[in-house]
Amino acid sequence: MSFEEKYEFHMLKNEMEVLVIRELERQLNSGNEGMCRCKDCVLDVAAIALNNIKPLYRISLLGTLYASQAISDKNITDSVMNVVHQAIKKVTDNPAHD
Repeated sequence: MSFEEKYEFHMLKNEMEVLVIRELERQLNSGNEGMCRCKDCVLDVAAIALNNIKPLYRISLLGTLYASQAISDKNITDSVMNVVHQAIKKVTDNPAHD
């Protein structure tokens, strides 16, 4: 049994990933026509946004409830909206391809 299997690391989840992906989809569907929609550019945006926001990890049902409550905080949703917007701008100005 591997270390990861023994300690069930698959249960470790960053709830900010869910929020960033939802917000990225929302912003791409509501504008940002200048941004490339290729897989590399979209994943670059998600990675940049996630690297610029505090993670919110959970491992249990209680952690899920705590994360759900924290996610409803307007400061967190505003932060996610802002980091995704900034990441879109960065990738649009400097795409990873020609």
